[in-house]
Amino acid sequence: MKNLLVALDLTQEEIEIFKSIPDVALTVKKQSEVTADDVKDKHIIVGNINPNLLESAANLEFLQLNSAGYDNYIKKISDKTVLCSSVGAFSPAVSEHMLAMTFSLIRHFHMYRDKQNNKDWSDLGKIISVENSTITVLGLGDIGKSYAKKVKAIGASCVIGVKRNISEKPEYIDELYTLDDFEKAVKKADIVVNVLPSTPQTVNLFDKIHFDMMKNGAYFINVGRGDAVDENALVQAVKDGKLSGAALDVTRHEPLDKNSPIWSEPRILLTPHVAGWFFLQETKNRIVKISSDNVRAFVTGQSMRNVVEH
Repeated sequence: MKNLLVALDLTQEEIEIFKSIPDVALTVKKQSEVTADDVKDKHIIVGNINPNLLESAANLEFLQLNSAGYDNYIKKISDKTVLCSSVGAFSPAVSEHMLAMTFSLIRHFHMYRDKQNNKDWSDLGKIISVENSTITVLGLGDIGKSYAKKVKAIGASCVIGVKRNISEKPEYIDELYTLDDFEKAVKKADIVVNVLPSTPQTVNLFDKIHFDMMKNGAYFINVGRGDAVDENALVQAVKDGKLSGAALDVTRHEPLDKNSPIWSEPRILLTPHVAGWFFLQETKNRIVKISSDNVRAFVTGQSMRNVVEH
């Protein structure tokens, strides 16, 4: 019998899904309410509990995260503990958020909202179109692929993908590069979108040097990790007109510091890390399925989904 803690806010129907798994003793708690006492005897934990609590989880054999990212947990668990992510749960929500940001930026919707609030009936001039544009997507995981498919279907003339390792090129990607050739991919793009996870190679990937090499008037979107961007360099690139605008769903420090110049730059569209999470019910449905399937596979010795090598 394995002691299982599911640290998610579940409905009774969702609880029954986990109860149906054989040979587990189930405990369900909200993530924010989990304590060190709750984890000390658990063999399996589902959910992104406070990483520091894992120091008390001496019996932990399997950790299933409800996020696609896992960098905050790698150093907190034994190398013998199985770690799985929830890659595949977030692509509908996050890719549509990225698409909404794309159109908001190039159509100036966020700035027109400012004008509406000020009863200002004036235009903001020229725009660009997704159709016939070049869009570079950094990170071709589930989310990046979903966004790339969408903009290609809308009519982008060239969709460039950047990933850590070159593999077979999907049909909706026109050009494919590794991070080593990152500069080639961003120089020609009208819109650059970052969906990369945080690694030593991606910290400050977008700095003054790389913003300067982007096409004059290009747009930048970041839904990956906040530490990929030198935020002062980004603000300056927008203020100087090097970039026509930017959209951020993630920042280096969250919540964003009240004194950050990002708040007051009208051509930067900011959302408070809400592209994913559970705001879309389908996201939660997918997380429950991935998690319950993996727990069932773990206790019955079957193959598991989204295993993270660590």
